[in-house]
Amino acid sequence: MRVFVNGTGLDAPSGGTALDAVALHSADAAQSVRAGTMIVTDSRGIPIPADTAVFNGALFRLVPNRAPDGADPAAQFES
Repeated sequence: MRVFVNGTGLDAPSGGTALDAVALHSADAAQSVRAGTMIVTDSRGIPIPADTAVFNGALFRLVPNRAPDGADPAAQFES
């Protein structure tokens, strides 16, 4: 099935996961997801579990997993 990781179209096997799709895109990126330094998001930028099932046309994006910035005034509303 056709999926996209960071805008690159890939042919992923049926029954695979978002992490499997990331591994097709880049072995290094998949290792970063496993290590927790990168996270997988959906097409809207919402973080998803790496074991999310792929589906035809799925759009995944990789973003750095950064710690919250305590100096950010909006941080007061996070708990």
